Amino acid sequence: MAEARRAAYHPHQVAGARFLIIEARFYDAIGTLLLQGAEAALKEAGATWDIISVPGALEIPIAASIALAARPDIAGVVALGCIIRGETYHFETVANESARGLMDVATRHRLPLGNGILSVENEAQALVRADPQLGNKGADAARAAISLHVLKHNKAV
Repeated sequence: MAEARRAAYHPHQVAGARFLIIEARFYDAIGTLLLQGAEAALKEAGATWDIISVPGALEIPIAASIALAARPDIAGVVALGCIIRGETYHFETVANESARGLMDVATRHRLPLGNGILSVENEAQALVRADPQLGNKGADAARAAISLHVLKHNKAV
């Protein structure tokens, strides 16, 4: 399996930038781990943030669109959630449509976005990816949004 390039990441300072974390709390324990990682990465970068909680991953793009209309000061969005494969086709629909919806919002608004919505086969995979001591995908999503914010504002990447 390929190794993550996390070691190549160089933290950016974005003091004064206000990010929005939108978290789907369908799987509460996994959501908590993702949120811990995202908040730590934003804090390390000197950013501030607000949090919106929604029921599931499909609601995240809608919440982002609504928030952007109400809050033009949002520097970027960090999307957090988890989709675990079940016995029906619903997994593919939720995974594909939440990702597509986020990309639509991000490209339409030139929005720095970090997609931390996990799509996994089982809860064990999700816990490993979400845990800040292991996969730390919440932090990875926050760092992606931070990096795109820096790029958008022509700062050194």
